[in-house]
Amino acid sequence: MFTAIDAAATRWRQRFPLLEPAGVLAVATATVVFVGLNDPNAPGNYPTCPFLAMTGYYCPGCGSLRAIHALAHLDLGTALRLNLLTVLVMLPLAAFYYFRWAGERLLGRPLRRNLAHPAWIWAFLVLILGFWLTRNLPFAAILAPYGIAP
Repeated sequence: MFTAIDAAATRWRQRFPLLEPAGVLAVATATVVFVGLNDPNAPGNYPTCPFLAMTGYYCPGCGSLRAIHALAHLDLGTALRLNLLTVLVMLPLAAFYYFRWAGERLLGRPLRRNLAHPAWIWAFLVLILGFWLTRNLPFAAILAPYGIAP
């Protein structure tokens, strides 16, 4: 039964190679438009970060929603002050992997089994953990999202 479904999915991918990437792009665009129209700084629009609410410490993602809102309004400076990791690392990585995936679909190449070399994945994990720890230390308060009280 699954082979028939797999065969049908393969035919659809061959006929319309950019259908899946277009769907992902549509969902991502709709999400950014929604966040751009609904200000995360206004009380009641979005819930508070659960980690911040329970511990009083910033998680690596604290300020990301506000940063995406700022980017939707073309305010790069504010976005950088809210979450440096999201703006300089996460969004460029997401764009890179999206375009790599869409390009492989367009060219009809099989998808890669590994996203990246394990050393890069470990380095990425260390970067996230280091950012998480550092942004909560007093000497690195510049990494904490401004305007969000712990």
